[in-house]
Amino acid sequence: MESLLHFAGNFWWLIFPLGGVIGGGVKAVAAANERRAERRLERYRIKQQTKIAVAEASGRARIDEASARREMTRVLARHDDVDARWLDYEMDVAKLLDFPLMTDMRDPLTAAFHKARSRADLLRPVSVDEVIGDRDAQAEYRDAVHDYAVAFEVAEAEAIRRRRSDFSADDRDRLSRAQSLLRMASDGSATVQERQNAYGKAQRELDGLIVLPAVTRKALERSVAGELEA
Repeated sequence: MESLLHFAGNFWWLIFPLGGVIGGGVKAVAAANERRAERRLERYRIKQQTKIAVAEASGRARIDEASARREMTRVLARHDDVDARWLDYEMDVAKLLDFPLMTDMRDPLTAAFHKARSRADLLRPVSVDEVIGDRDAQAEYRDAVHDYAVAFEVAEAEAIRRRRSDFSADDRDRLSRAQSLLRMASDGSATVQERQNAYGKAQRELDGLIVLPAVTRKALERSVAGELEA
């Protein structure tokens, strides 16, 4: 202790420079500790932000998928609706003969409608799940159904407007006779011979005049065959 006091008494002047060095060292250590604490805090902040971003992205993905499902469900329903409206023509030959333009592929509007219909049918998914996650497929199908619906509206409006006006008076008479004959062919009160004759005559009236869709012809033949067999 005496030695220490002796040293301090003789070298007291060293306290000032050593104090500065020691103080600087303490400050450096404190600053380093502070920087380490800040880095730890920054890493923690980044991790938390990453977790939040991942959670938000996951939530958006769920919302996007639900939205896509709703949209595709609506698109499929719209497709079915247009199909049903077209089926009214395919299955009702009398209606089809009233508006023959709906099957006249020489008309650009009719051709565009049937082309759009084929494309929509080609792109139609088996189920909504088939296109969920594929934005391009969803957009392509949605646009195809839109084109199909619009093309049908335009073709139908034109067919209704023109009705049988594109046919000559004689051809319009043939269409009317064909309608009457087909009604007779399906009339259960007519004799078998009368129905057979009516069906044959109706075919001859339509021959070279209009081409019925394959579905319409098959449905008509099944209907007439069923009546005849009964």
